[in-house]
Amino acid sequence: MDRRTFLQTIAAGVVATSARPIAETAPRKAVLISMLPKELSYAERFRVARDAGFDAIEMQTVVREDEAAEVRDAAKRTGLRIHSVMNMDHWRFPLSSSDPAVVSRSVAGMDTSLRNAALWGADAVLLVPAVVDQTTSYRDAWTRSQQVIRERLLPLARELKVIVAVEEVWNKFLLSPLEFARYVDELDSPWLKAYFDVGNVVFYGYPQDWIRSLGARIAKVHLKDFHLDRPNGRFAWTNLGDGDIDWLDVRRAFDEVGYRGYFTTEVTGGDTEYLKDLAARVDRFLAWQKPV
Repeated sequence: MDRRTFLQTIAAGVVATSARPIAETAPRKAVLISMLPKELSYAERFRVARDAGFDAIEMQTVVREDEAAEVRDAAKRTGLRIHSVMNMDHWRFPLSSSDPAVVSRSVAGMDTSLRNAALWGADAVLLVPAVVDQTTSYRDAWTRSQQVIRERLLPLARELKVIVAVEEVWNKFLLSPLEFARYVDELDSPWLKAYFDVGNVVFYGYPQDWIRSLGARIAKVHLKDFHLDRPNGRFAWTNLGDGDIDWLDVRRAFDEVGYRGYFTTEVTGGDTEYLKDLAARVDRFLAWQKPV
């Protein structure tokens, strides 16, 4: 290879690298819409998030078309991307219910959420896939929810090109990283991924272990911290860096599995100064420092 060819090759590589979407090259920080001052308009809330240093917003399901349009316009005016949507009907109307009417309500909520995502340019919708309770066994929760997701949600997700991202929460379901991985794998679709919440597993596991087990299945991430006082039987949600999570190992685990997507804070909301401090905590985490 002569000098001219070598330099042309290097230049082409630089151009190709710079053209990649930023979400693929560096992780970014987002804030959940419910953490922003509710008395403000969407445009004002988005500006608060932008001024605090966040790169994106995670919205929640919006049913009214005029309100959904307002959200879209707020994102355009402030330059903040809406990167995901939190579905809001999966607790009241779980997909795992034995009642067809309840399941239909749940599917309708996901239909709205997926269409919200497509309108706003988001690439994923968070879904709590099932709820185990006195009337729904673990096995039934697994099989029923997978069937509904496969038959009634994934066709629309594929059409709209929006990922259904199932999350592990305190619903007595998907209680280990191996089960979570198996649940995702059995659905066998590029439009079904995992939404991993770092804080939700601390009560019965270690988030860095879950991250390494889930690997490339992870499409989105929630950040929150958790303090567990086992001797006294007490626990509490905390701000990032104030709890028991080994954030450096968590950061290392995300790097090992190649996660380069958004990190969305899901902690107590507050005013601009509080949000600036929170954004700085996320920045320290992304820079391989403890977020305090």
